[in-house]
Amino acid sequence: MSTAEPSGHGKVAAWVYSEAFVPEDEVLLRARERASELGCPAVLPGVGAVLRVLAAATNAHAVVEVGTGAGVAALWLLRGMSYDGQLTTIDREVEHQRAARTAFAEDGVAPQRTRIIPGRPGDVLPRLADGAYDLVLVASDPLGYPEYVNEALRLLRPGGVLAVDGALLRDRVADPARRDELTTVVREVGRTLRNDERVLPAMLPSGDGLLLAVRR
Repeated sequence: MSTAEPSGHGKVAAWVYSEAFVPEDEVLLRARERASELGCPAVLPGVGAVLRVLAAATNAHAVVEVGTGAGVAALWLLRGMSYDGQLTTIDREVEHQRAARTAFAEDGVAPQRTRIIPGRPGDVLPRLADGAYDLVLVASDPLGYPEYVNEALRLLRPGGVLAVDGALLRDRVADPARRDELTTVVREVGRTLRNDERVLPAMLPSGDGLLLAVRR
């Protein structure tokens, strides 16, 4: 097996290829367009594809999403979840959730499959039940990641999966010279999970970095 390092150009080409490996359909593309219009974040296609695989692999019946946005990540998750599963999604912006409802309707998602909660995640997450969820996605408000990740570990059942989007923060986390507050917070979340004996972690380069951790 070759141990040669791929060129920078090769890495970029491979990343672009992997991001487009599972193409998005018209429903997802329209949801992404609404996210852009609203100025709210949306997971990149490579992350969406991984989330769908994780939801399917865990046969997820109960999922929590921190950061509804316009519903892009939620669509990927719902397509991988059990058909009788429910996605609980939290966002402080009602306008974002309205856009997500449009995406869900376009995709034919039954109303009972989503529980859409407006509010600050830090206020909502503590009200959810311990160990009752198969997967938790944290994809909004990076400065709140330490709080949300801590709550997520409480919510997950053994074998459940935590996914943290934006974990490389546009390549800033990997640069030790970057010590601004946002970079430091996101970097420390990764370090904390890496050293937490309750989980098995991994960092994927999909999208803007997808940090995963399986609850023991």
